[in-house]
Amino acid sequence: MGKIVTSTKSCTVNPLRMSQPLGAALALMGLRNAMPLLHGSQGCASFGLVLFVRHFREQIPMQTTAMSEVATVLGGFDNVEQAIVNIVGRTKPDVIGICTTGVTEIKGDDLDGFIKDVRRKHPELANVALVPVSTPDFKGAFEDGFATTVAKIVDLLVEAPAPGVARDPHKLNVLAGSHLTPGDIDELRDIIEAFGLQPTFLPDISGSLDGHLPEDFTPTTHGGVSVAEVAAMGGAAHTLALGEQMRKAATALEAKAGVPFTLLRRLTGLAAGDELMATLAKISGRPVPQRYRRQRSQLVDAMLDGHFYFGGKQVAIGAEPDMLLNIGGWLADMGCTVTAAVTTTQSPALALVPADEVLIGDLEDLETRAEDCDLLVTHSHGRQAAERLGVPLFRIGIPMFDRLGAAHQVAVGYRGSRDLIFAIGNLFIAAIKEPHVDDWRSAAAGPDQVDAAATAH
Repeated sequence: MGKIVTSTKSCTVNPLRMSQPLGAALALMGLRNAMPLLHGSQGCASFGLVLFVRHFREQIPMQTTAMSEVATVLGGFDNVEQAIVNIVGRTKPDVIGICTTGVTEIKGDDLDGFIKDVRRKHPELANVALVPVSTPDFKGAFEDGFATTVAKIVDLLVEAPAPGVARDPHKLNVLAGSHLTPGDIDELRDIIEAFGLQPTFLPDISGSLDGHLPEDFTPTTHGGVSVAEVAAMGGAAHTLALGEQMRKAATALEAKAGVPFTLLRRLTGLAAGDELMATLAKISGRPVPQRYRRQRSQLVDAMLDGHFYFGGKQVAIGAEPDMLLNIGGWLADMGCTVTAAVTTTQSPALALVPADEVLIGDLEDLETRAEDCDLLVTHSHGRQAAERLGVPLFRIGIPMFDRLGAAHQVAVGYRGSRDLIFAIGNLFIAAIKEPHVDDWRSAAAGPDQVDAAATAH
């Protein structure tokens, strides 16, 4: 267990952290026909909108209550009410998620009370799910906002099964953490269905942010898990919580509907893949399908091929806690040393990161600690630091705006782990300096000495 410390700098330089409202918005975008609504100024929503558009390269549904200076002082109920009524009238969503921001949290707006008043004044909204979430952006980080929102969705939308109703042994709830891409969720769905199980992912950004072209334009999310499917999660036989951040939601689901859960902290690497397969085999009562046994063999072979290039390498990682544990643990399994680990917020997952010290800080802290490293692992905002350090950068997480295919990056299961070995291993290979015809010349000898030595021979 490494030491967990917090940066004491007076300001953040080149931020690694993203705010809670952005994490909440991403979680809400995993619901079908949903509209995230940020309760704050227009700038809060505009920043998040640009960040998500650059990362996913898709249309992003997001609205704002557009709080002005006067509204902030007097209270934001009118803005919330008008925003909800307008959204319902224009876009016909099934669910609206209302997320607070720093300005409305500091003012002390009672969002839960606002929603009760809106319900009372507008009975025509009875068929629209309203999910208010407290996500102050002056504390916590992206992962916190995501986790809080998923737990609130469970609390408000999941229905407990009627007494005496048997659970469906084939239905499996999957609470997917913010560190998973749409590609990861697609891969996990294929694996789970191969065991004869019917997974319900919450949230399911693989349906809404996977880059497909819908037949018709819709101003809300055009994919994801429906409100009805979320309500039925209480009748499942088991829940998989993927990432420490999903523990709160899994606990809430167990308390409300009595669904037991299994927490998987990692999904990348041989041991993590084995744990996933063993868990699914136990839940389903079926053996591991042959194709995954073959994929496991392929992963072991890739590990053998790649260990020459991974062994002894020093790596610096900057990521949200669950991502840091997942990737950092896998790199350590491959023989690397995580000499610099920087994250964004507190989490029990940090105690398991294979590093002597985990710093809650920014990308400047990561750059300072990465001076002697062979690889930098973080999102696209670390590209300048990698250039200054002269080391390769492997991009993970959000945002990734200077490369294509961020949404389809897969790093889970046997196949995802295998492909990750190839991607990072090729970065190590590309960094190897090729010998040049003049490299035999002695660095200490001048041109005349070299020519004289050549003549003598």
